[in-house]
Amino acid sequence: MRSQGKTYSEILKVIKLDIPKSTISGWCSNIELPQWYQNKIDELNKSSLTKAQKMSLVANNAKRERIISEIVKEAKIITKSLKDKNMLKVILAILYLGEGSKWKSHRGLSLGSSDPTIIKLYISLLRLCYGISVKSLRCRISYRADQSINDLQKFWSHVTSIHAKNFYKTIPDPRTVGKPTRKKDYKGVCVITCAGTHIQLELQAIPDLVLKEITGR
Repeated sequence: MRSQGKTYSEILKVIKLDIPKSTISGWCSNIELPQWYQNKIDELNKSSLTKAQKMSLVANNAKRERIISEIVKEAKIITKSLKDKNMLKVILAILYLGEGSKWKSHRGLSLGSSDPTIIKLYISLLRLCYGISVKSLRCRISYRADQSINDLQKFWSHVTSIHAKNFYKTIPDPRTVGKPTRKKDYKGVCVITCAGTHIQLELQAIPDLVLKEITGR
């Protein structure tokens, strides 16, 4: 029966004896199985592995969601203290330290990022800290040669609420010609500019003062 491709469970049903499968496996260890049976086993093993992988993925996703939920809950407690204007200025200054242009290279406020969240946060902080409205902002998009500037302008105009007439005309990066964009969700780099050299200098001074305050140097 084993040489015909019957499983141990099927054999036990036929002989109607209570014998451990491990015992039958020992008896049949030298029996050559038909090729179709081996193919069937391979498919079953593959199916079981796929099912196990899916179950593992579901479990990991559930665990990740629980962790993120706890993190968000803790973060909400922190963000409740953000009503202080000076605290918002510190956040804006740190953001500008990482993403903004410096006074020697660009006299005026200029910050660029490919992340819509960073851009929206920057615009909101400018309004809350310095009363700078969206109407006074200008926008420039740095993009790749295989991208549509019209589509990108529509995207960033929606993100920033900056009118299309306040977008500078730009050309694609010539270094990207003939090089397809790998990230399909990449929308170029949005650069927000406006006047405000004195604000720029203040934003650059704050991180140094914060460092001295926390290090005592």
